[in-house]
Amino acid sequence: MKNIHIKNGHVIDPANGIDGLHDVYLADGKVLAIGAAPSGFTADETIDAIGLIVAPGFVDLSARLREPGFEYKATLESEMQAAVQGGVTSLICPPDTDPVLDEPGLVEMLKHRAQKLNQAHVHPLGALTVGLKGKALTEMSALTESGCIGFSHAEEPIEDTNVLLRAMQYAKTFGYTVWLRPQDAYIGRGGVAASGPLASRLGLSGVPVMSETIALHTIFELMRATGARVHLCRISAAASLELIRDAKQQGLPVSCDVGAHHIHLTDADIGFFDSNARMTPPFRSQRDRDAIRLGLLDGTIDALCSDHTPVDDDEKLLPFGEASPGATGLELLLSLTLKWADDYASQQDTGKQGALSRALARITSEAARVAGLDAGTLSPGAVADVVLFDAGAHWTVEASALASQGKHTPFLGYNLAGQVKTTIVAGHVAYQR
Repeated sequence: MKNIHIKNGHVIDPANGIDGLHDVYLADGKVLAIGAAPSGFTADETIDAIGLIVAPGFVDLSARLREPGFEYKATLESEMQAAVQGGVTSLICPPDTDPVLDEPGLVEMLKHRAQKLNQAHVHPLGALTVGLKGKALTEMSALTESGCIGFSHAEEPIEDTNVLLRAMQYAKTFGYTVWLRPQDAYIGRGGVAASGPLASRLGLSGVPVMSETIALHTIFELMRATGARVHLCRISAAASLELIRDAKQQGLPVSCDVGAHHIHLTDADIGFFDSNARMTPPFRSQRDRDAIRLGLLDGTIDALCSDHTPVDDDEKLLPFGEASPGATGLELLLSLTLKWADDYASQQDTGKQGALSRALARITSEAARVAGLDAGTLSPGAVADVVLFDAGAHWTVEASALASQGKHTPFLGYNLAGQVKTTIVAGHVAYQR
C-alpha cells in the first residue's frame, strides 16, 4: 500500500477543528499525520492540492445502490463509481432491495460484492421486520454480525404499533439504532405532493405535514417507554423540527437527517408537473424549506444525506402522479452542501471558510457519529478516506456528467459549484479527475 503525501492543500477537518493550509501524510491505509512530515516518511506518491480543499471522505446516510433486484435501475458498479466521483467514501444503504435485506446471507453477499470493487465502504441497514411487512421481527443479532449497522423499515410504515414497540425493545436491549422515516400508515397514503394550495391547483393527491408529525409523536412515546435510540430519516417539515428540537431538549436519544435536495427546493419547483421533482417525502412550502435550513444551522438536524435513489427512464418519464419518486444524489451531495454554505455565509455575514467547515461537518464527522462509524475525520490513525475538491469550480448538471445509472434529478441544467478532483479510500486513489 502506497505512502501518499498530499501537499499545499487547504485542510478542513471539522472533527478536529482544523481549517488551514497543511500537508497530509497517509501510510498503510491510515492517516499518519497532518502538518510536518513524520520522521522517516518517504512518499511513494505526491499529490499537489494547491487551490483545493482537502477534507475527510464524505459519509452518506442514505444511498440506494439498487442491488440486489433492481439492476435495471442501477448496478453496484455504476453507483460505487458515482460515489467516489462525488467524494463519498462511506455510504449507508437502506434494506428495500429485492429480496429485502432481512437475512445474513444477503447482507454478506452485498458487502462482498462491494469489497471486490474496492471503492467506497458500504454499510447496510438490516430490515426491521421480515420482508418489510411489519409483522415478524428479523434476527437483528445475526444481521449485525453479518455487517448491518442499524435497522430500518425504509419507506414502508409499520401499521402495527405493537410491532414497532417490540422492535425498539429488542434494539434497546442490544444497543442497536432504529432508523425510521416518520410517516403515518394511512394519512397521506398514495399522496404524491405536499398538501397545500399548489397541489390543489395541480390536482395532485397530497401528503399533509401531520402524516409526519403524528408518526413522530408515536415514535417519541415509544422511545420514552423503551429507551431505544432512533435516527429519523429525511425530515421535511417545520412542525416536525419543532417536535425533534423538544425531544432533544428532553434528552431523548434521537438524531435526524434531511435530504440535500430539500434544503434548496420547495413544492413550487414541481413547476408544470416535472416528474424529476417527484420525491419522497415531497418538497414542501418555502416556510418548511427555510426551517430546514435553520435546523441545519442550529444543530437540530444532525446530518445531510444525498437520498440517492436512481430511477430508470421507464419509471420516471411518466405523468407526475404515476412516476416513481426519487433522484440521483451521490454526485450532487458536495455541490448542494456548498450551495447551502454559501447561502448561510451571505445571510449571516460571516466568513465563507467558517461556513464551509460547518457545512462539511454535516456530511463528514456528524454523519459518521449518527451512523456509529469510525469515519469522517483526518485524525492520526483514522482510515485514510480523503477527498480533494475545488470549491470554486463550476459544472453543469447533465445526464452525460453523471456516473450513476440514474440520470434524473430536479437540478438538471443547473450550474453548480464544487468539483471533486481526487477521492482516496482506505489509502488508495479510487478516483482522480
